[in-house]
Amino acid sequence: VQLQASGGGLVQAGGSLRLSCAASGRTFGYMTMGWFRQPPGKEREFVSAITWSGKSKYYADSVKGRFTISRDNAGNTVYLQMNSLKPEDTAIYYCAATTIVIATKTANDYNYWGRGTLVTVSS
Repeated sequence: VQLQASGGGLVQAGGSLRLSCAASGRTFGYMTMGWFRQPPGKEREFVSAITWSGKSKYYADSVKGRFTISRDNAGNTVYLQMNSLKPEDTAIYYCAATTIVIATKTANDYNYWGRGTLVTVSS
C-alpha cells in the first residue's frame, strides 16, 4: 500500500482544512487508517483512526469535537476534516495504514506511512 497525503496549508486560527490521503493497493478497504502529526520540535503524536468499515473512530483528546475522520473505500481515500483550528495544531500530518482491525492509536501498529503534509495555523 502506498499513501499520499495532501490538503495541508496555511490557515488562520479558527479556520478549517480538509486533509486527504490517497491509497493505492487492493487491500485498502480492509485496513484501519490513521492520522498522526509531528509538531515542530516535538515527537509524533496520534490524531485519529478509523476502522475499515468506518464504524469505529478514535480521536486524541486534543482534537475531539473539532476533527472528523472519514473514508471512501471505493475511492481509496481517507479524510481528516479539521475545524476550529488552533496554533497548536501546527504540524506535519501523516496518514498511515495497518492490517490491525481495531482503531489503534499506537504508531508502531501501522505498517505503511505516507509522506506528510504541512499544516500551519497562524494566530
